[in-house]
Amino acid sequence: MKLRYFFMLIAAFFLVSCSLVTPDEIINPNVDESSFLDSDNPMETWVNGTEKEFALHMSDFVELMEILSDNYFNNYTRSSKVFDIPQLLYTDADVTNLQRHVGALREMADYGLTKVASADPNTTDADRFHLLYIKAYSFLLAGDFFRALPVENGGEVVEWEEQLKKAMTVLDEALPLAQNNEDRAFIHTLYARAAYRLGNRELAVNHARSALSISNTFYRQVQFDNKNGVLNRAQEAIWSDWFQPLPRLDFLDPKYFQLNSTDQCPITIAKAEENYLILAEAALAENKLSEAKAQLSALLRIVKNRPIQKEINDQLEGRYNGGLKTYPNDPTFLVQASSTDSLRAGLIIDRRPPFLISIPYISGTSVTQAMIDGVNTHDSALELVYLMRQEIFFAEGRRPADLGIRLPLCEVEAAHVSNGAQYTEAWIPAFVPKNGGMDDFIINKEDKTVTIKYNMNRLIVENSHSADVVPFE
Repeated sequence: MKLRYFFMLIAAFFLVSCSLVTPDEIINPNVDESSFLDSDNPMETWVNGTEKEFALHMSDFVELMEILSDNYFNNYTRSSKVFDIPQLLYTDADVTNLQRHVGALREMADYGLTKVASADPNTTDADRFHLLYIKAYSFLLAGDFFRALPVENGGEVVEWEEQLKKAMTVLDEALPLAQNNEDRAFIHTLYARAAYRLGNRELAVNHARSALSISNTFYRQVQFDNKNGVLNRAQEAIWSDWFQPLPRLDFLDPKYFQLNSTDQCPITIAKAEENYLILAEAALAENKLSEAKAQLSALLRIVKNRPIQKEINDQLEGRYNGGLKTYPNDPTFLVQASSTDSLRAGLIIDRRPPFLISIPYISGTSVTQAMIDGVNTHDSALELVYLMRQEIFFAEGRRPADLGIRLPLCEVEAAHVSNGAQYTEAWIPAFVPKNGGMDDFIINKEDKTVTIKYNMNRLIVENSHSADVVPFE
């Protein structure tokens, strides 16, 4: 987007949310770029505004990526009705908006690092660090979820691998500016994530180990603010009855909840758990089953020590409430991940009056130590890794990347670059079921069983040698 248009588009948001207002709290209509840059502490204003936009864009990504996967089905009329299919058209407004979010974050960060930093002598390393990690995250979003996007304003599009390499370059700039160990662990984890998706096992492992050597319990979140209208749209969809989780993930829902009418839950964007998952998968790629199991055991200990929110009143959920299909709401139901998988108890929780529920809100998993101990082959261990990835990153918008699904270049961008036409089709691996199959299940009310139609974690493993999934294989 053009910088002049970009500044006009976001200026109102920044001015409302920050300090450039008249004493009676009326927005000053005469504030333009020059007066903004000449104001007191413009960098503080810019960083705050950029972080708020980051949070808002992340909530949109989480909302749409969750229904694009097998995690959630949109059981209501709001939000996308085609991502569940999955149908990903380059003319779809949601595809366009997600792409614009990536570009806006990159441009906001760049503007702050250049124009605002030059204008504000009070700019600190902490300011630069925040803008750099947001810029790096924009490249991560592009590399994880799109086939190709521009990497600069008005530039040609480049494929997803280059987006991730750009992310690593920016993370190299950010690391020396980290203010504390949590910051350093955060940057190493993002670096490990980018290297993992690129299939660079050695680099991913090195950064995963570096992160864990600094902190094996850290997590980083984006925050929301109901008072100032910075709302988590993913929470609205998940806490209400729009989205219904795949029944075997019922015990993790809702990750975003309200204990009172003003609550806005944060979204986790990085955490130590990812590093254990990377190390386990790397060990399996080297046929080191025992080491992989040791990493999963260490991971399980971390997850079991994550906080749990108790006494959540989710009684209005109902698991049907006028939606398109009924979901189980009885804890006596047993669930199997496919018709050939074993039935498992404890995956459905009771939300019916008078029961209150407890939900892990950083990470949770149904995997037990006995399950880890019991795997004795490469493929069974790899399937367990992907089950834990799905459960631990649940409701964080990460799953489509593990499924190998990539969004197309949007129509507007494709029309303005010479190399855009080849990226206007979404990339959906052949093994991904169409026509809503990822969300399909059968309820047997007499036997009190739920059978998921497709065990997507097994399909990932069965296709692990394709270029679409399992980067280390």
